Amino acid sequence: MGNPMFALTDKIAVITGAASGIGAATARRFAHAGAHVVLAAYSPDGQTPSVDALAAAALARFGRIDIALANAAIARRKPSLELDDRSWEQTLGIDLQGVWRLFRAVLPAMRDAGGGRLLATASTAGPFEAWEAHVHYSAAKAGIVGMVRSLAAEVGPLGITVNAIAPGIIETPQTLDSVNSLGAGGIAETGRTQPVRRIGKPEDIAAAYHFLASDDASFVTGHTLLVDGGRMLIRG
Repeated sequence: MGNPMFALTDKIAVITGAASGIGAATARRFAHAGAHVVLAAYSPDGQTPSVDALAAAALARFGRIDIALANAAIARRKPSLELDDRSWEQTLGIDLQGVWRLFRAVLPAMRDAGGGRLLATASTAGPFEAWEAHVHYSAAKAGIVGMVRSLAAEVGPLGITVNAIAPGIIETPQTLDSVNSLGAGGIAETGRTQPVRRIGKPEDIAAAYHFLASDDASFVTGHTLLVDGGRMLIRG
């Protein structure tokens, strides 16, 4: 009881997809809670060398990694009859393989330190609802849910928890894209029809990540937390 609730004092957190939206809001929240935050924006390929270099840089600077949040993602509307290998592989490479690459890069350090928090951004798309013309995105996000469950069972004895958040419709640069997502009009309509009668903000997701990253969540693992303003109550 000596520490403030959800304190992250002197924790070392690595966050991908931190340039805007959920990643940026979570980085600010973690820093305000006392964490040292190492940030990365998404790269077009999200390849292993860049992720390994990120983890190595964090370890060189701070000596450990306590929290890793795999948040980098892209969402591109693509009708299934037009979905070629390149689009499929690009989306899964960033949205699904990118999660695993970050987890794999930090796992040895967390194992050696006796624990840590692995976090990932899933979606309502795939696990909870169907998005038209987003087969590739939905497959990636559903894959995260399975990855989290399997990995949590495996690394739990090492003191490492693994969890994801499935955000509903959140007002970010990605959802404001009217070509690939809802656009401003669609977001406003969603906010009017959800049980909470507002649209989600990146800070809503950051608050949930704050809990999952903290010592207070040490008994929570293998879970995908739905943070959607009640959207699935009326759509699920």
